[in-house]
Order: sequence, then C-alpha cells, then structure tokens
Amino acid sequence: MIKIQEIYAKSVLNKSKIFDYCINPYTGCQIGCKYCYASLFMRRYSGHKEQWGEFVDAKINAPNILRKQLQNAKRGTVWISSVCDPYQPVEAKYELTRSCLKELLNKQFPVNVQTKSKLVLRDLDLLKAFEDIEVGFTISTENERVARIFEPNASPVNERLNALRKIHETGIKTFAFVGPILPGNPENLIKKLEGKADRIYLDRMNYSNHFKSYFLKHGFKHESSDEFFREYKERMVSELKKSKMKFKLLF
Repeated sequence: MIKIQEIYAKSVLNKSKIFDYCINPYTGCQIGCKYCYASLFMRRYSGHKEQWGEFVDAKINAPNILRKQLQNAKRGTVWISSVCDPYQPVEAKYELTRSCLKELLNKQFPVNVQTKSKLVLRDLDLLKAFEDIEVGFTISTENERVARIFEPNASPVNERLNALRKIHETGIKTFAFVGPILPGNPENLIKKLEGKADRIYLDRMNYSNHFKSYFLKHGFKHESSDEFFREYKERMVSELKKSKMKFKLLF
C-alpha cells in the first residue's frame, strides 16, 4: 500500500551538481527501484518511516512556486527529475510535472527529462514546443524479468523503447541511460536502442551493502562484482562502435 499525501513546498527550482537546476515535483517515488540512491537518504530527509517506493508526497503548489522562482532565475538547463521519476503513476492524477513544464515553456528554459514511464508521451504537445530539450529513458536491461525485479513499477522495457522511438521520431533529442547496468544481453539491448536514441550513457552500480544484499538475495552474485561491469561495459562499447552510435562512459 502506497501512502500518498499532499504537501506545500517552499522551493521547487533548486541548484543541481549535474545540470544547472533540478525540479522534483514529488518527494518519494512509486516506481521503487531497488538500486535507487535516493532510497539511502530520502526517508530520513522527508521524515517518512515507510520503505522506499511506499510513499509519495505531491508538492501541489509546485507550479505556482516555480512560476515565482523563474521570474528571477538565471537561464539554465533544468533536470526533471533528480530524486523521483517525474512520470511515476501519481502524475496521471496530479499533473504536477506537466504544469511545471508549462511554466518552463513560458520562459523557454532548456530542459532535460529523464523517466522510466511511457506516461511522458502524454506531454508530447509541450515537449515539442521547447526550443532546447532532451528526453530520455533509463533502460538498464532488455530483460523484462530482470527489469521487474529491480524496477517493480516502471513501464515494461518494450513500452519504454516504443515511447523512446515515438519521441525520437518527432525530432526531439533523445537519450538512453543504461545505468546501473543490469543482467541481460548487452548486445541485444544496444541493438534495440539503435535508431531511437541520439546518445547512450553507460553507468555502473556503486554498491553499498544495502544494494548488494538485494542482488545476492535474487541469485545475482556475479552481477554485483566489478568483473561483471568490466565485461558488460566492453561488450556494450563494442556493439555501440559497430552501430556507430554516440555514447558516453560514466565509469
């Protein structure tokens, strides 16, 4: 059972170490990825006792706060989102991500959207109106069974791939974030991404005992080793070079 509550935020447009800004319309995330770094600190930060994936705070005043902040903000790229999925299931009801996109569009701030949900297709009308935007999906494996173990409430992999293709076909810049690399067939994954993403990012898991124990629980001992990441990185890079796809290694 997921606990959903409405809250009022003091700030929405915040400085980011990856992009200029980040926006998180929600605290918590229904997708509940078992490798999410936010799970290590968001419960403590938010005061929640529920497990990661079992609580969401909807910042119902986010669009209004954002509108005020944008009046004085220096133009820069906005990352949506850094510690939640902007298109997690609750977004279908609250439409906070959509409303924030409208505010950013009014000022034509550059935007980077990253998600694991096909719900992003709902907002294609807004996304196509940005002068500078990039939309991407986290796709860490092509194996649906593995994805369901580690990303229990994300859209199925094939639905993410189809959504990525549809967005790419509109002319919007697209990317795929393969991180953390999960078990599967790396060559097959790259082939499935071909023609759908303008750039591929590859990253590994930075394991804490908390994450590693989950891998071991599901019989993925080798997949929690440095050897696994070296092997998969080499196989993916080889396939990417064959396909002449642009990519960036983050480890």
